[in-house]
Amino acid sequence: MPQNHPLLHWFLPTGGDRADTGRPARVARAAEQAGFTSLFAPVGPGRVDPWHLASVLAGHTERIGFLVGVRAGSVSPTLLAQQADAFRRFTGGRLRLNVVAGGEGAEHPREGDPLAHDQRYGRTDEVMAVLRDLLDGRRIDFQGQHVQVEGARLTDPAVEHKVPLYLGGVSGAAENLAARRADVHLLWSEPEQSPADVAARVARLRDRNPALRFALRLPAVDRDHDEAARRLHAYCRSGVDEFVLSGHPDPDDALRVGEEVVPRLRALLAEEDARENATAPPPRGTGEGGAALVSEAVTPGVTPASRRSGRCRRGCR
Repeated sequence: MPQNHPLLHWFLPTGGDRADTGRPARVARAAEQAGFTSLFAPVGPGRVDPWHLASVLAGHTERIGFLVGVRAGSVSPTLLAQQADAFRRFTGGRLRLNVVAGGEGAEHPREGDPLAHDQRYGRTDEVMAVLRDLLDGRRIDFQGQHVQVEGARLTDPAVEHKVPLYLGGVSGAAENLAARRADVHLLWSEPEQSPADVAARVARLRDRNPALRFALRLPAVDRDHDEAARRLHAYCRSGVDEFVLSGHPDPDDALRVGEEVVPRLRALLAEEDARENATAPPPRGTGEGGAALVSEAVTPGVTPASRRSGRCRRGCR
């Protein structure tokens, strides 16, 4: 996908269907064939363990990545860093982590977590700080309220493979933590949440962290392919950089979205770029007919339209 277009992920069916254990592998291969960036393996009650599922499916695929859900309070951050480092090493870096603050995030109420809401985000802050340092190859001493680590360091970590950290949540505590620690803030779509609502949240947080990216989870993709593409395009214009899409737990849905919706979305984005480039003033240092008068630094894949729309930022590919 072009550099200034959004990343697309596919939501894995992880309900543990014992009658058809081969379905996740078929969905994974279909999503890879359709060109999705990664598969989202969520964490939660009634779901297959995301680490085991992602590890199995990595053996059934070649290129597609895995957005693995992990609970900040379930294991120590040093063990979590070891798990993540092993996965990225043996899969060639096909890993992203969605860090859940506690309980089950936006989908379910918290279960068995004794901490209050803001305390859970305080714990997640400490876990993400330790996790980032360890995955980046640093030795760390950390004494927090919830996490204490002394002299921790991964042995020969695969630091050539960066692991983006995702964080969801709609509260003020979630926003604060996303702006401080996350690479990507994961938003969960709600019927009453319009593209304008998303744009306001994006603008507010991007003022605090210009490098922060935004992903939107859409639990259903419209059967009307043109309408689905227009819906995604509207959220792109609101500043969304990535989408976690889903349909029925069927390989055909991943293929259908990849073959029918994605090309329509690309066409809408290309049309928008063409319109904005056509009306943009000539860059500084150009003469008659646009001939260059001086040499200016140019970032590959960054157009005037992508600069204004905010669709091309760090990590965009």
